[in-house]
Amino acid sequence: MLSPVATISIFQKQPDPKAFSSGEIIFEEGQSGDFMYGILEGEVEILVNDKVVETIQAGEVFGAGVLVGIKQRTYTAIAKTNCKLAFIDEYSFLFVIQETPMFAIQVMKSYSERLSRVEHSI
Repeated sequence: MLSPVATISIFQKQPDPKAFSSGEIIFEEGQSGDFMYGILEGEVEILVNDKVVETIQAGEVFGAGVLVGIKQRTYTAIAKTNCKLAFIDEYSFLFVIQETPMFAIQVMKSYSERLSRVEHSI
């Protein structure tokens, strides 16, 4: 199985990572989106109904829902610290899945675990 380290290495290969300052909103609950993110540096808070439900760190991925049919973001993501994020769009996502099928398993695992934590925090 592809490890989380291998999963984030896919994001490390993406060009033009984006820097976010501490407190900066990455995306908001209810927004549409075109990218999922991998945290290269720093920490990101996940909020539902303005309540922090999880803090994720470098090496983790988030925001995949919009690439697999969810129309709007189901949570808000805010940079807890200064951070650097890589991102992939749907085309890149599908390409990576085709080239590295275990990437899809890791993303689904991360997504389902996050969804479970979010549901239990509401």
